[in-house]
Amino acid sequence: MSAPVAILDVDGTLVDTNYQHAIAWYRAFRQHGIALPVWRIHRHIGMGGDQLVAALAGAGTEERVGDDIRAAETALYLALIAEVEPFRDARELIVDLRGRGATVVLASSAKAREVDHYLDLLDAREIVDTWTTSADVKATKPAPDLVLTALDKAGAAAEDAVMVGDTPWDCRAAEQADVATVAVLTGGFSEQELRDAGACAVYESVGELRADLDEVMRSRVAGTGNT
Repeated sequence: MSAPVAILDVDGTLVDTNYQHAIAWYRAFRQHGIALPVWRIHRHIGMGGDQLVAALAGAGTEERVGDDIRAAETALYLALIAEVEPFRDARELIVDLRGRGATVVLASSAKAREVDHYLDLLDAREIVDTWTTSADVKATKPAPDLVLTALDKAGAAAEDAVMVGDTPWDCRAAEQADVATVAVLTGGFSEQELRDAGACAVYESVGELRADLDEVMRSRVAGTGNT
């Protein structure tokens, strides 16, 4: 097995944040007189915040108060961040990948202070090779910029990489960068949704992915895998 590059999404994949973000967005929209069903917001978690406002509330809302809603969501989410926990086996997945000679990149478009919090939560600063933050990208998921930046930081080609994510937005971003994706169900999206978005394998949890890690890495280029 060649030494691959593992691009790991953070929010919803390694740390359990998707529902806190959904609540924070709900409250941010509500502060601006827009009441949206939380389930609709959840369907867009994983999409970059620069695109989410227009996708949920229209281009007019984005033009009028998009920046204000994003600023409110950031503050509201930070009020909840102390409740965030890493998923079971998340750190161990990183250790397993490094033990197989993989370069590990944590790929996040979150603000630097949030990424710093997650690095501490995972105790991962010394075991990952590098990571990204919102400062590293101009266009967020489902645009491929984040994945391309992760490849650049790893000094790797797309065919040498696999992405692990939890949302259709992760899968679509990786697909546009020609990177194979395996997904976990921890973000609250269904297996079919993830496969339709391009995932070549879907696992119930990080632990289940760990148990099949050798097969995942062998099949990363072929685009095959187990569920």
